[in-house]
Amino acid sequence: MDFALSEEQSAIFDMAYAFGQAEIAPHAQTWERDGTIPKDLWPRIADLGLGGLYVSEDSGGSGLTRLDATLVFEALSMACPSVAAFLSIHNMCAKMIESFGSDQMKARVLPGALTMQTVLSYCLTEPGSGSDAAALKTRADRTNEGYVLNGTKAFISGGGYSDAYIVMCRTGQDGPKGVSTVLVEDGTPGLSFGGLEDKMGWRSQPTAQVQFDDCAIPADNLVGEEGRGFSYAMAGLDGGRLNIAACSLGAAQAALTQTLTYMSERKAFGKTIDQFQALQFRLADMEIELQAARVFLRQAAWKLDTGAPDATKHCAMAKKFVTEAGSRIVDQCLQLHGGYGYLADYGIEKLVRDLRVHQILEGTNEIMRLIVARQMVDQG
Repeated sequence: MDFALSEEQSAIFDMAYAFGQAEIAPHAQTWERDGTIPKDLWPRIADLGLGGLYVSEDSGGSGLTRLDATLVFEALSMACPSVAAFLSIHNMCAKMIESFGSDQMKARVLPGALTMQTVLSYCLTEPGSGSDAAALKTRADRTNEGYVLNGTKAFISGGGYSDAYIVMCRTGQDGPKGVSTVLVEDGTPGLSFGGLEDKMGWRSQPTAQVQFDDCAIPADNLVGEEGRGFSYAMAGLDGGRLNIAACSLGAAQAALTQTLTYMSERKAFGKTIDQFQALQFRLADMEIELQAARVFLRQAAWKLDTGAPDATKHCAMAKKFVTEAGSRIVDQCLQLHGGYGYLADYGIEKLVRDLRVHQILEGTNEIMRLIVARQMVDQG
């Protein structure tokens, strides 16, 4: 049992960290205020091989493991978890196309996705179906040429910003077996978007409803087989849960590192505040929780990479544990900054806001508990 990162894994982390600190961190607060991420960032990220992290090398991707990917998202989130999380969504979509798309679709879509000239968004959630995702209502009716879509998707990261959308829609009966997955390219007649959502965090990510009104797409835009779309959507979520946990981990680490520096400089009652034992204990508690979260996350990623039978359970546990630990840590870091932590200048309050949604998306933490409990009871 070797807990050390390999030389290659350390290099992957260092590369992503260096890019984040140079190209993302200095702009993160500006992009948050602007409510968008400059599109020219993505091809530069793709130049590092981060546009197709776990797309196979045979298909032109980087062929990294899920553990490798968590290192990328941890490192990038030290610069901005909102930007890192958006990249995770694109990578989940790219992997779905490689895994389930036809050869024709892969040849048509993957090259642009891997260079991130084509930015991809994932459309599962609807106004009336969140945790109960299989109850989705967006329909795709067969035509001679392909399908006509009608319906609305909600809370879509990249709505109105991305170049193509991976859409889960109903082609058959109620429930998961009636769901298919299609690709809808930007500019398709009948595709439109709601206004930008005014969010607590992740404010640099444009988020909007995605609407389909008699939106016609060719038959070639079906991803995989009809009726298999729900399983395709779920297949990406184990890895997505690891990535979002990694985003919490990286942000919490950045906040703790910044807090240590602040406390070593801030004086009260004649000494720097890192010399007060009560506050030292709080630092120790945060460090313990952070290190536990990191080991737990990497073990879950290892299980997913090795095909362990309990991988889904461990991904759910890690997502729940790490996202809640991350939020607790950044909240404590804000407290240790005092009034300065509440100011935007220090960047800590942004992390508190950004990380809150990690307990909701990629499956709420209530659903994570449900997955764990069901596996425990079924095995009992």
